[in-house]
Amino acid sequence: MNRFLLLPAAALLVAAGSFSVPAAAGTPSAAAAVASAVPRCHNADLHARYRATDNGAGHRFGKIVLRNVSGQPCRTGGFGGLSYVGDGNGTQIGAPADRQGSGGSFVLRPGQRAVSRVDETVAENYDAATCRPHAVDGFRIYVPNATRSQFVAHPTTGCLDPAVHLISHTAYRKRG
Repeated sequence: MNRFLLLPAAALLVAAGSFSVPAAAGTPSAAAAVASAVPRCHNADLHARYRATDNGAGHRFGKIVLRNVSGQPCRTGGFGGLSYVGDGNGTQIGAPADRQGSGGSFVLRPGQRAVSRVDETVAENYDAATCRPHAVDGFRIYVPNATRSQFVAHPTTGCLDPAVHLISHTAYRKRG
């Protein structure tokens, strides 16, 4: 083939590859654009509750469930805050929960739920002098990106020593 024909043909192929076609509606990038336009969830938009699921080998397992109680879709995801509180006045008991894994943003329509799995180590696993056991009234829960918290009753025993980490939780994931 003629050298003079190969060069223009190659130039056309390179030029054609440099153009991009905009994403069509319904594609992942279009869905991401729509999701990012939805306002983020605020504390008042989500109702928190705790549900125990299992226990064994010095651990108790459960879920923090956030339900969208607003009349509008909102965007959430990732981590919130979780800690034990007590003394009848919301005093933090021990270390806040450690975070396990990672998670991304998603949209919750009214009534939909997001779940964070919780793993609690039983305080009695630790020497009393190290742990300094203390009664817990429940959880202080911050929904992702919020500065106001919610209280969820969960009577148990925590450790006053902040070096003892009894709680861990996963990033919130959309349920169902």
